[in-house]
Amino acid sequence: MSAGSAYRNPHLMRKVANEIKRLRIDRPIRLMEVCGGHTEAIYRFALRDLLPDWIELTSGPGCPVCVTPNGFIDHAVALARLSGVTIATFGDLVRVPGSTQSLAQIRARGGDVRVFYSPMDALYWTRQHPERTVVFLGIGFETTACTIAAVVQECARDGPANFRMLSALKTMPCALAALLSAPDVHIDGLILPGHVTTVTGMADFQFIAHRFAVPCVVSGFEPLDLMETILMLCRQINEGRAKVENQYLRVVRSEGNLHAQKAISRVFKSCDMEWRGFGSISLSGLSLADEFSYLDATHIQVEVEPIREHPGCRCGEVLRGVCRPDDCALFATACTPEEPCGACMVSSEGACAAVYHFAPVADER
Repeated sequence: MSAGSAYRNPHLMRKVANEIKRLRIDRPIRLMEVCGGHTEAIYRFALRDLLPDWIELTSGPGCPVCVTPNGFIDHAVALARLSGVTIATFGDLVRVPGSTQSLAQIRARGGDVRVFYSPMDALYWTRQHPERTVVFLGIGFETTACTIAAVVQECARDGPANFRMLSALKTMPCALAALLSAPDVHIDGLILPGHVTTVTGMADFQFIAHRFAVPCVVSGFEPLDLMETILMLCRQINEGRAKVENQYLRVVRSEGNLHAQKAISRVFKSCDMEWRGFGSISLSGLSLADEFSYLDATHIQVEVEPIREHPGCRCGEVLRGVCRPDDCALFATACTPEEPCGACMVSSEGACAAVYHFAPVADER
């Protein structure tokens, strides 16, 4: 048996599921998976079907495309309208609706919007096209921030002079503090993001257990990883404990990736940041440090249209875990992956897209 298949072994999955059921917690509990990759895996592998009915899984603000607000999309759209400007972006962001238009719609009308697999690819393309001002759209969390930091440092050393960045980079701890402080949110345990914690280490999340008394477990992304994580959370809840534990031992170290942390702290500084569904969260974002501020695309003069939200879209509530995707009246009717009304239906990591593609209601459609 290969290492990969071991994490999808049906016998082991059933064994863990039975251990969870034997705990017999005498009240309903709500567990939130923070990472969009976890959301996709939970629905793709139908893990909810293995769990007792006293466990509810809900999705959180861990899809970087989903939490990118309309204002950022609108700013990128306005830049794309400028002559001589190329927008460089990750693929999923192209289809996210802004207040009135998406980048895909601007591209269809002649705007130069290009998709790159990595920020380094975008930098390479920029070097080949000195006649264009290339604006890279920086979205994501700490995992992406360290790769973008490497590109910014490379650009500062050797150019090119025509590279700029528009940042919507976010950090997870402050968002989780805002989430757990919200009066309409009740969470009994958090499935922490494995990729983010690979970079940050576990210390950044200790406050959740101490301040909010909410159990946390860092999880891998395979089905068995997630089932073991749920078992670990249930044991903590059953025993009245609240700690930050690590299921993803084969990847995550308690100290994280020190080189990545150093790159982020060198290139970026903390700033207030807008999150879809949350508004502005203090010190939850990353803007370019003063040394690199000349690369900031906000210096480019452009007129951005007033922000408008799609009427009826409940993406913000889905990201806070206060409603399920299929509670939204637009879900699977006006809003589909082919014609999304909201960001949560765009990315494969979005809760709405995951439910649409993999949940049992998809068969009924």
